[in-house]
Amino acid sequence: MALVELRNVSKIYTLGGETIRALDDVSLDIGVGEFVSVIGPSGSGKSTLMHILGCLDSPTHGTIKLDDRMIHDASSRELAQIRNRKIGFVFQFFNLLPKMTVLQNVELPMVYAGIGGRERRERSMEVLKLVNLDNRAKHRPNQLSGGQQQRVAIARALVNNPKIVFADEPTGNLVSHTGEAILELFRSLSSQGRTIILVTHDPEIAAVTPRRIEIRDGKAALEVDRRLAGLDRLPGAAAVP
Repeated sequence: MALVELRNVSKIYTLGGETIRALDDVSLDIGVGEFVSVIGPSGSGKSTLMHILGCLDSPTHGTIKLDDRMIHDASSRELAQIRNRKIGFVFQFFNLLPKMTVLQNVELPMVYAGIGGRERRERSMEVLKLVNLDNRAKHRPNQLSGGQQQRVAIARALVNNPKIVFADEPTGNLVSHTGEAILELFRSLSSQGRTIILVTHDPEIAAVTPRRIEIRDGKAALEVDRRLAGLDRLPGAAAVP
């Protein structure tokens, strides 16, 4: 079942009298529980695609359906509500607030959603346990390793139980073995029914996802479903069931 449906989506800018097609007539579906990578070099349009899929921007042309709701012409306020309730974000540089504890950082999306303090704490501890950091709830970000900080960011992205999680270069600031652990965590989350979209410029990172969408010059130039070829393995990992 498709969670996201894009049909003939374009994003067009005018810069210095020149027309730039950041996205050019892209159509694709992403299903519930898929672990997908979007890969492309700088300027290819992959970040624009993430911004549109993540309700951070609207297309110039085309239609978008997210969780059975048409959102391509939603207002800024409506997009903000959708982001808070249905979407989680994980970034390369973690974006944790240094003066807050781990628990307080994870609680933030629920503060914006108007959820009460007791429920915030309970749900935050649940997702911290999911990423094996419930014993670090009172620590501050500077007391954690890079991999631990990224797991806090993942917990924060999950705390509102989003339909879809976007990970933008999530291993770019980590050493290789820590990055592999983060990718394995995303694989586990996907196996539990969460949709994960990983945005990267690194072919080695994209190669671990069961499906890869390559963006070139604003177009979906190539799609590979590695499950059909039996290639959907992390180093040393078992195949996806």
